[in-house]
Amino acid sequence: MEASTPHLPPALVAERVGTVATAPLHTVAARLHEVINEVLPHQALAVFTEDCTGRPQKKAGDPAITERVTIAELDAVRRRVSEGQQPGSALIAGEQRKVRVYDATTGAILVLCEPGDGTYPGAESYVRAVWTTAATRIRQQVAEARPDYLRESRAASTERLQVTAELTARHETDLETVLATLRGRDLDDARARLLATEMAAVALVRVRAGSDLVAALAEEPVSQAFERLRTDLRPLSRHGGTQIQFIEPPSDGRALPGEVAHAARAIVRSAVLLMREQEDVARIRVQWNCDGTSLLISVRDDGPGLLNQSRSPLRQLTARATALGGSLTVEAVETWGSEIDVRIPLDPPDTSDTAVHMWDLGPREVEVLRLLVAGRRNRQIAVELGISENTVKFHTSQVYRKLGVTSRAAAAALAADAGLALSNDTPPHTPR
Repeated sequence: MEASTPHLPPALVAERVGTVATAPLHTVAARLHEVINEVLPHQALAVFTEDCTGRPQKKAGDPAITERVTIAELDAVRRRVSEGQQPGSALIAGEQRKVRVYDATTGAILVLCEPGDGTYPGAESYVRAVWTTAATRIRQQVAEARPDYLRESRAASTERLQVTAELTARHETDLETVLATLRGRDLDDARARLLATEMAAVALVRVRAGSDLVAALAEEPVSQAFERLRTDLRPLSRHGGTQIQFIEPPSDGRALPGEVAHAARAIVRSAVLLMREQEDVARIRVQWNCDGTSLLISVRDDGPGLLNQSRSPLRQLTARATALGGSLTVEAVETWGSEIDVRIPLDPPDTSDTAVHMWDLGPREVEVLRLLVAGRRNRQIAVELGISENTVKFHTSQVYRKLGVTSRAAAAALAADAGLALSNDTPPHTPR
């Protein structure tokens, strides 16, 4: 059995664990880095968790690592751990680095980058205890779906698009390599076709795997989200003395953005608990539906019909719905029961005008950026806007500077997330 860490008294250990347990989501990585570094020095750390769909990776430490580590790299480490491996090194921030990896029952992983060789007695137990606390707390905060978390999660969808940008950039490289092979004069046609086919097959597998990762991070099938809700409420139905009836959504309904799924489950759980507190409630019906643009939730009881939307618990539920641009209404009929209806839009509101103002983009820069989102190359943009390629290059450099990015893929990802896309019903400018 390992001894406790000699240079951290038990009271101080409890204090350190407490600081991690109470850390908000946006500071949990920094807290982990601080307390773990006391017993196990390392350059940086990264947390990867699918629970937090807004920002699935949380990082702290050396900016040379934290600013370059990608979700795809962390997902590759997690897959190795799930297969029973304990990697001593991994590709992190574009380089092969020494790592120490810790998993959790929640499915999240903690990656310590460039850890020191020596550890204090008891350090492993300490790190695992702190990490388990952090992983559990992350899941708990996500499940609570506080309004501030929901707003931040919807606004942070650029991180999910970062994966798309990474995939796009890699896909461009793959295609350019294939084209270079086919155009090369050093190989005969048969050999060139064979190499190009092999490279295209590898690239296709990589793109499909990356697309699956993006989808898994961004969305949850509606039937799966509802089943998780059913599992959460099953103990109440079995042992709480109240029958809970579930009306499932269509199995082929539109997938839910992660923050919508979290909010929906949290609202229903709270609504059911609130209804059970009333007298003479024997049955509660929970129904989800989708009209293609919004998730529709109905929670109805057969109680005294005295629920009032002005009550504090219902105001909290309303705040969760409105944080995502939705609404909540309560209809109560005395002696007949109460019904809570919720509508949560599946798509974020159009923020393109806000983004243009925030980035201080000029009219021509907006046109260029819209065409970047549409996948146009410089020559195509020049033709469509009736300007020279050099002028296009000037405008794109200005756009990169204002958006704080260094590549077309990153600029397009940010713009698409802000809703800045080429309208289907507005044709691009054509030169006279």
